[in-house]
This record gives sequence, structure tokens and C-alpha cells, in this order.
Amino acid sequence: MKVYLFCLLLMLTPGGVLGMEFDLMKKQGDVGNTLLVIGGIQGDEPGGFNAAALLATRYRIAKGTLWIVPNLNFASIIKRSRGIHGDMNRKFDFLSKSDPEYHLVEEIKTIITDPQVDLVLNLHDGSGFYRTSYVDRLHNPDRWGQSCIIDQSRLAGVPFGALAEIGQRVTQQANQGLIDPAHRFNLKNTRTRLEDPQMSQTLTFFAIENNKPAFGIEASKSFRTNVRVYYHLLFLEAYMKELGISFRRDFELSPQGVKQALNQDILVALNDHKIQLDISDIRAQLNYVPLKKGAKLEFDSDNPLVAVLPYRNKYRIHYGNNRMGFLRPQYFEYDDSLDSVRVTVDGLSREFEMGSIVSVEKSFLVDTPPGYRVNIIGFTRKGVRNEKGLRVRKKDIISRYSIDKGGKIFRVEVYRNDKFAGMLLIDFRAVQQKVKLLARTNLEDGHELKGFPAH
Repeated sequence: MKVYLFCLLLMLTPGGVLGMEFDLMKKQGDVGNTLLVIGGIQGDEPGGFNAAALLATRYRIAKGTLWIVPNLNFASIIKRSRGIHGDMNRKFDFLSKSDPEYHLVEEIKTIITDPQVDLVLNLHDGSGFYRTSYVDRLHNPDRWGQSCIIDQSRLAGVPFGALAEIGQRVTQQANQGLIDPAHRFNLKNTRTRLEDPQMSQTLTFFAIENNKPAFGIEASKSFRTNVRVYYHLLFLEAYMKELGISFRRDFELSPQGVKQALNQDILVALNDHKIQLDISDIRAQLNYVPLKKGAKLEFDSDNPLVAVLPYRNKYRIHYGNNRMGFLRPQYFEYDDSLDSVRVTVDGLSREFEMGSIVSVEKSFLVDTPPGYRVNIIGFTRKGVRNEKGLRVRKKDIISRYSIDKGGKIFRVEVYRNDKFAGMLLIDFRAVQQKVKLLARTNLEDGHELKGFPAH
């Protein structure tokens, strides 16, 4: 199984991003049906795009195929906006070529109409709780939250065209996992062709018009993000079972399990993986980050909701709607002569690639070939400039120099003369020894690093 990413950031201004492409991520198992899942068409609906991102990064497919677009309107996600150029989900009927999102809409249309796609899901967060009759201002027929949406009851002549039947069956299955009975989902038929001209401009109706069964899923905005994601995943798994797609995930499907999955091991690699950061608990600002002089900043992440964008004389790290922190750069020439260094971790010596995050329980010691200098950020010893070969414990490093707010992850930088050769992170959070290294398979599969000019 491979994951394919296709994403380049397009246009910049000094204050931010004007336009950003989306990712298409494919997860292939044995031969079977193909489900297309789309999140982030509206940038202020984190339940939908975070659920799609977890599906892309934390699920493994044994049979069938998933196509996932987790960040369709990525620029609006970054800006925490429903749509910085208007509502993208009202641009699927007619759209002028002068619209800034014209090429994005045309590209997702091409994906939707691909012959391999059997069924389309568009993930949203909606207001209140949809009910078939009026209960109160949050529970009534005009609300969208906690609904499975169809545009019509049936799409004739295509597999999975029994939209109402499938929607009812999947909704019943998802409702078996409710946290509270008051959270129940209902099927909502907008009867778009007959009753709702505005809905005729939406992504799902475009799919219907092109003989693709399509459903919208709306989790209520009354819930925290992890609860919304939990409910989206209940539906996603129900639809995968409906299509005969078999899968595994590496976290517990519960609100708490989802919360942990959303907030752990969020990695971003910079400049050909010379630097890797775990941004899960990153400080508000990291100072003197050694970036490449005179070159664009390249970054890579296995999480499609991560971006590193220029902001004034710094870079700002984004994770979905969240602004995680700033990188304040210090520019160096880069030295590419050293791919790995030897580190003794709790008495055991081994080689670690540059960019590795190394778990340590008690102590570590970094060794390099002659001619290289080791700088452990936050560690000082009188008269010592090169910290190569020194046994260092957590208590020897000043906590405020950690990259994380918890004071447990520290930078080890390696230099050759005045050139930067690479970085390791020493992680004192976990007792078990492991190495976290962002996989390079994305690059091997043709994914280009996302890049921005140096300041």
C-alpha cells in the first residue's frame, strides 16, 4: 500500500496565502470498490477535514480503495474562514474562469467523475440538530447538524444508487455508536431538483448529475472537534462496510481515542529532512532555527493539514485551523556530507539519520566523525564549545530551550565548520526507546516538497 500526495502551494503575499492546492491521497487494498471522501470544502468545519485527515493517515486498507481529499479548501482552512473567496460549495453549477477557485473546482470535478469512483462522501459540520419536526431553535428541520444528506431518493442505473435505502441503513449503523441518545442522526433529503435550487450548486448534486452516488455528512457544531470527528468516523466506517472496503485503524474509535490521535506525533520535516519537528506541543516560538541561506524553505509532512507559511520575518506553523507556533530563522550554508550520527542512548549505541526524533530515558551521548561540531541547545559546560562525546541527562539541559511546552524535547545540531549539517531531537517524554522519522516514501512516489522563498 502506498499513499500518494499531490500538493503545491501556489500564490503568496507577505501576509499569507492567496491560493493553495489540495491533496489527493489514495489508499489501495485488494481489488474492490472505490470510495471518494472529501473534507474541508468549507474552512471553518474542522470535524469534517480532521476526520478525512485521520482516515488518510491512521487507517490501513486491506480490500477496496479510498481516495481522500482532506483539505479541498486549504487556504480557507488556514484562515479559519468558511470561504475566503465565497462559499466553494456553491460553485459547482456555473463558475466564471475569473473566480480564484476556478481551477480547484474544476480539478475536484475531474476527480469526482473519474470512472473508478463508486461513491462520494462530502464531510461537513452543521449548525444545531436536524429534526424532521420543530422541537426548539436548535432542533428543527432547518438545522443541518447530525444529518446524513441526500439530494434525491434514488439514482437509477448505477451501483449504490439506492440513496435513501443506503442512507437509512448507514445512519442506523452510525447511531449505534452515539455518546448520548440525544445526538442521534437523521436522514435529510433536500429533494434538490424539485425543492431547493440553491443546493443544485453543491458538490454532491454535481456528483448526482454525473451519475455518482453522493452523500453529505453533517456533524453538529455544538460539539467539540474530537466529538465531531468521532461521529464522522462512525459514518465513514459504515460506508466503507457498505462498499465492502475492509480496513484497520491504529487508534481506539472513541471520543478520547480520537482526541489522542488528533494531537500526537504531528511531524513536519524541513529542507530535505535535515530538520524534523514534532509540533504536537510546540512552543509559541522557536528561535534561531538553522534554515538554508538563499534558498526557499521546503517542508514535508505526512499530515495533509500541516503547512509552514511565511509571516513577516518568520514562519508560522499551521495544523488545520490551529496556528501552532512560529519559527524564527537563522540562516546558514548547508553541508550535505553527513547523513547520520552515532548516538549512545541509555548505554546502547547506534546510528540515527539526520532528522530523527530519538527517545531517551536517562542519558545520551552524540558522536560524530572528526571535523564536526555538536551543539546541544540549552546545554552548557564551561570551556566546552564542541559537545561531541559528552554524556548528557535531562537535568543538564535548561528546560526553557526545549521545543515543546512540556520541557522534554531538545535540539541537537551538528555543524561542519560554519555550515549546518543536520539536527536530531532528543525526546525525554517516553520510557520506551523508539525513533520517529517522517517517511520519505512520499518523495519516492513523486510527491514534491512544498516550498516558499527565503526571506
